[in-house]
Amino acid sequence: MNYRPINAILALAIILPAELSAIEVPDSTSCLLEEVVVTTHKQANDIIPAQILSGDELRKLNSNSVADALRYFSGVQIKDYGGVGGIKTVNIRSMGTNHTGVVYDGVELGNAQNGQIDLGQFSLDNIETISLYNGQKSEILQPAKDFGSAGSIYMRTRLPKFESGETYHARGTIRTGSFDLINPSALVELKLSSRVNASLSAEWINSSGKYKFRYRRVNPAGELAYDTTAVRQNGDINATRIELNINGSFRTGNWNLKAYNYNSERGVPGAIVNNVWRRGERIWDTNSFAQGRYTGYFGKLTTLNNLKYAFYRTHYVNNDDKQIKIDNLYRQKEIYFSSANEYELFSWWKVSLSYDFMWNDLNADMYGFARPDRFSNFISGATAINLSRFRLQASALGTFIHDRLRGQQSPEDKKVFTPAVFASFNPLRNKEISIRAFYKKSFRMPTFNDLYYADMGNSKLNPEHVTQYNAGFLYDHNAVGLLSAARISIDAYYNRVKDKIVAYPKGQQFRWTMLNLGIVDIKGIDVSAIITLRPLKNLLLTGRVQYTFQRAIDVTNPADNYYRDQIPYIPEHSGSAVFNAAWRGWGLNYSWIYVGERYNQQENIRYNYTQPWYTSDLSVSKDFRFGKVSLRGLLEINNLFSQDYDVIINYPMPKRNYRFTLTVEI
Repeated sequence: MNYRPINAILALAIILPAELSAIEVPDSTSCLLEEVVVTTHKQANDIIPAQILSGDELRKLNSNSVADALRYFSGVQIKDYGGVGGIKTVNIRSMGTNHTGVVYDGVELGNAQNGQIDLGQFSLDNIETISLYNGQKSEILQPAKDFGSAGSIYMRTRLPKFESGETYHARGTIRTGSFDLINPSALVELKLSSRVNASLSAEWINSSGKYKFRYRRVNPAGELAYDTTAVRQNGDINATRIELNINGSFRTGNWNLKAYNYNSERGVPGAIVNNVWRRGERIWDTNSFAQGRYTGYFGKLTTLNNLKYAFYRTHYVNNDDKQIKIDNLYRQKEIYFSSANEYELFSWWKVSLSYDFMWNDLNADMYGFARPDRFSNFISGATAINLSRFRLQASALGTFIHDRLRGQQSPEDKKVFTPAVFASFNPLRNKEISIRAFYKKSFRMPTFNDLYYADMGNSKLNPEHVTQYNAGFLYDHNAVGLLSAARISIDAYYNRVKDKIVAYPKGQQFRWTMLNLGIVDIKGIDVSAIITLRPLKNLLLTGRVQYTFQRAIDVTNPADNYYRDQIPYIPEHSGSAVFNAAWRGWGLNYSWIYVGERYNQQENIRYNYTQPWYTSDLSVSKDFRFGKVSLRGLLEINNLFSQDYDVIINYPMPKRNYRFTLTVEI
């Protein structure tokens, strides 16, 4: 592959900002920090508005991790294997987990081994905002790789803000409750100078993961096969998280340095099949990364540059007597660099050029392991037109992948071009109503496991392609008075997934192969509404409702028994509702989540039918203040009505459980 054009672009991206470094912008902190301030008014200006949870609204939800909070977004499916330490992954609009980009403080998280990010590993303690974008973020100044995801989740940590005379903030939190939970955390923020601040966040979580559940199964004839009440085992977790952020600004830009480390040992609560309890799996994770981010403003040119190094270590053991014994150690390395540059041609017209480079390496202590590494180059060009009532954004991404294997013939290089077009129109001058639409093509590369896993991988796999169409409507009203805010969003969409990668049995037990077999058609409607009322001076009422209809069917082969059947674990109907009341330091939060009937296998027959489930969560909080010290007590009751349900078949979820949180902040 010829890398000279790519190297030339990279050199230009580095040299050009340096040549312009003498140009300065006015010394305005509000200007430099604008990208990290989230308000409801900002959303109305996005071509594709994001679903956002932030600030107090995020903290009041009965959520312990990022995955828990994402359940309240429309069009999202969460795979949850149960318990405090159970693996949790997210899927947007049924396109698959690997088509979802997860961005942490501006840099995308990666997992070249299986392409899945376990969002249960990310605590909400230091998260200020979670945003979900369908298609892509409504900005053209972003890394080239960000243009490649079919949907994206952005997590932003808390940015220290100091009043006059303040030099530090400190916060301590302790949680305890069901499952023998002990979960202390601490956050310290320091003002190092007028332009530099730092924050250190640390957390420990320990839990036995034991919870009672009722497990019952009905045979195809409709007769009760067995009905068991038992205690879930092997769901324990012992994990630590520590994160350091240093933020700075100067007359021509701002920067951020981040170091992150997560260590855990946890059991993997196995599937319960035919009343057999599997409990032999354990995972040790060590995830570490360091990243730097720099944004520079030079007149009409803005440059955004990222640098990251990551090391992931996973030790997996399966000692189950009913399965093949496994004891494997995996090590991943990642180096990532990005340079995005935006230029303002006119006040209403901007263009951008971005280049990303990524290197991934995977090693395992398995005999004959291929030890793959991957060189990925991404080049994007984008333009944005912002007129009085009309906004247009278009982008094109070129992706170039080169895999290399130790002692084996390397597969052919992959070259993929993916365009996208977004448009939005305001029919009224007050811009309270907007109509939007987008078209986008995207793809996902087969993971290292898909391609090279022993006795399973297929190095001839093609990338999995997605084509997205979306049309939507937004009403966004903000005022002073009884009705403080009202927001209604409706989207209809059609997605087509081609060359879907699936695991196919080869006939021998525990022997599978990966093939490009599937074509999936996905049609759906997402509806969300938020309303905020202030009937009294000190009383604030907020309601949030989400609903998704989705028909995701397999159209691969008319000869298949499951042709045009709904794909596994995708409900046609799902939704959530959240109600919050705040009065003189008291807070009441009620949330309800519903997931309709599904099928756990490809054939939509009675034997594969999975019942709908819903849960109700309730929390009560009280804020106290003693001078400069703030205290908050929070009592949560999760699964209020003690419903028995499975998110994934044979992985029962907890019944009613409790959690108490005490937070002290200075």
